Amino acid sequence: FIPILEQFVWPSGLFRLKMVDNALAFLLLSVLFYLCCDYNIVSHYLSRAAQVGQLREVSNKAHNAELKLFLEVELGLDLRPIRPPEKSKEDILLFFKLYNPEKEELRFVGRLFVKALGKPSDILTKLNEMAGFSPNEEIELYEEIKFEPNVMCEHIDKKLSFRSSQLEDGDIISFQKPSIPGGDTQVRYKDVPSFLEYVHNRQVVHFRCLEKPKEEEFCLELSKLHTYDDVVERVARQLGLDDPSKVRLTSHNCYSQQPKPQPIRYRGVEHLLDMLVHYNQTSDILYYEVLDIPLPELQCLKTLKVAFHHATKDEVVIHSIRLSKNSTISDVITDLKTKVELSNPDTELRLLEVFYHKIYKIFPPHEKIENINDQYWTLRAEEIPEEEKNLTAQDRLIHVYHFMKDPNQNQQIQNFGDPFLLVIREGETAAEVMDRVQKKLRVPNEEFAKWKVAFISMNRPEYLQDIDAVSARFQRRDVYGAWEQYLGLEHTDTTPKRSYTANQNRHTYEKPVKIYN
Repeated sequence: FIPILEQFVWPSGLFRLKMVDNALAFLLLSVLFYLCCDYNIVSHYLSRAAQVGQLREVSNKAHNAELKLFLEVELGLDLRPIRPPEKSKEDILLFFKLYNPEKEELRFVGRLFVKALGKPSDILTKLNEMAGFSPNEEIELYEEIKFEPNVMCEHIDKKLSFRSSQLEDGDIISFQKPSIPGGDTQVRYKDVPSFLEYVHNRQVVHFRCLEKPKEEEFCLELSKLHTYDDVVERVARQLGLDDPSKVRLTSHNCYSQQPKPQPIRYRGVEHLLDMLVHYNQTSDILYYEVLDIPLPELQCLKTLKVAFHHATKDEVVIHSIRLSKNSTISDVITDLKTKVELSNPDTELRLLEVFYHKIYKIFPPHEKIENINDQYWTLRAEEIPEEEKNLTAQDRLIHVYHFMKDPNQNQQIQNFGDPFLLVIREGETAAEVMDRVQKKLRVPNEEFAKWKVAFISMNRPEYLQDIDAVSARFQRRDVYGAWEQYLGLEHTDTTPKRSYTANQNRHTYEKPVKIYN
């Protein structure tokens, strides 16, 4: 039964048993007492209350379903249980714990019956004997009043009577040697109150690298009251970093079990607890990343991940662009040109916003980058084709998307692959447009023969015949957004899902990706 009892040890050293039924609890206690000692001795204590339920009603100040009982068996020299001493009306039963600041250990050392009108100074010799100290050792006494929801632990005046100090049956007194200011031994928690605060607020945090959010890297025992600087300093020490400001932390989303989209700003929270709370949930997970520059400097900059699509190469390369928040799209393109290989040195680039295989925005060069969100939307840079540079009033720049119908969802349209922009000329037929599409995507004749083309508005396809004029379908420019009126290419999606290796089929509809930081 010892392993069973250990499951119920309360921080103050008391056993707790969840009360579902008074009779069941009484039976359980009886069995435990019978196995541990003489039942008649124990019944001497229990006879003072008619029912266990009454004990619960007297002691249950928090109105929860727990009854906390202390079970003690004192053995004589013959290893047989000794009958507890008689308790008079003037006696009060106190429990004592000893605190060792060097070991950071608070342990139970015994109990005493004392006179209510007596003073703590009367029992100092006995307490030193319990602790193994010399009889005249100077000690400090503290009363543990409560542990939840907040710690309450007050110093006891040894010259006042127990009654004057409002000490009653069952109260817990913790004692220790006095702390010596400026002593040789450095301790973290010099007295009982500070140690109990530490125990109450300590938190083991599981840290994961942001790039591997499912894998735990290391654990640290911290305090919920640690400041932002305290936490990143401990993480930096664990990682062997000289500069804690290069550590950036991200909180855990308790519902998605993923990192939150936005990292924690430099000194953006006061304490560790603020990092761990997510709505009404408290997590024990934090994600970290090591930056190449201090976080305060990085926060003055805007970092964008831009996917560059080469005009003739299949591979997409993702670059991190880091600029001042006051920079414009034009600055992004200028910076990107220094990092990518262009088909022509004079080629112009544009930046698009792509989401769920649709193009939602073509960024104007003068737009500021400060409010651009690349957490959910993909920023795509591409070379502007020559045919788009000299558009006439009759030419149209339309959106072209790949799609297929989902037979399991009432034939609803499902987009996939890489969307693109295409110039259509006045009076150009569907057959002529598709011929240019085939050449642009380099699709073999045998496969392209299975493709269908449709004008799609609000997810409703209108299939086109070879002789239909495509431009006639795009006359009303202002009815919907450009992403809602587009030319749809219906065919089977044969592209491997997000392959990171070179694809052997040159007519890929979702290109392989390479990421550069």
